[in-house]
Amino acid sequence: MSRWSPRRRAVQDAADTPGVLSAPARPSRARRAAGRSMRRAGPLALLCVLASLAAGCGIRATSVPVDAGAAPSRVGCVLPTDQESPPGGDGDAFVRVYLVCGSRVSPVEREVRMPGGRSAAERLPVARKLLAELKRQPRATEEAAGFETAVPDDLTVDGAADGDPDEALRLNRPLGELPPFALAQLVCTYADTAVADADDGVILGGPAGDGRSRSDDGDDGDAGTDRAAAPLQRYECNAALRTSPEEAVGSGTEA
Repeated sequence: MSRWSPRRRAVQDAADTPGVLSAPARPSRARRAAGRSMRRAGPLALLCVLASLAAGCGIRATSVPVDAGAAPSRVGCVLPTDQESPPGGDGDAFVRVYLVCGSRVSPVEREVRMPGGRSAAERLPVARKLLAELKRQPRATEEAAGFETAVPDDLTVDGAADGDPDEALRLNRPLGELPPFALAQLVCTYADTAVADADDGVILGGPAGDGRSRSDDGDDGDAGTDRAAAPLQRYECNAALRTSPEEAVGSGTEA
């Protein structure tokens, strides 16, 4: 009688028959021990596997520094504080002029010879002097800090027209045609000066109806041919105007 059972004999016959796959062999004692070691290793083994995958994807470690170029720089809109002020005369005064920097208007201080000296109180001469400062190209230190001006070179300012409040100023261009950043520069530069009203508001308008103002020779011309003067608007140099100058044109109130 054979010592093999029918099942064991069938397995042996299948193994001896060509083309028939044999049952997988049991792992050796060494492999079983390695598997137990991997399970005990836990997270450390997982890190090793991930490191191997990264190496296989072409990611290579290197000890050589990689030059990725200079870091991006941001304009600070701040002037250096170690600049010496030029010697000024009796008529010179420090004035705050607002220039464009980035997406807002910001102040810079300039020493300017003001009409009437340091205590200048004449509204129109002060307005014209400040406008001239705004139309100037920024100085080297201002430009290096990111400042520029949006005020047109051909912009002029006159005094109040007949019927206007005493604090009103008339520009040679309608307010709606003025670049918004330029209008914000004007308003914030004029505020808190002799140009502003008692509450530091700035009243501006476009050309007078007949093209004349009180600053002219006093001839009112033919009243029958006068055209309606452009409406006046009162502006305040608040945080909204300084940080969102693109909204300057619509930020005024009827004066």
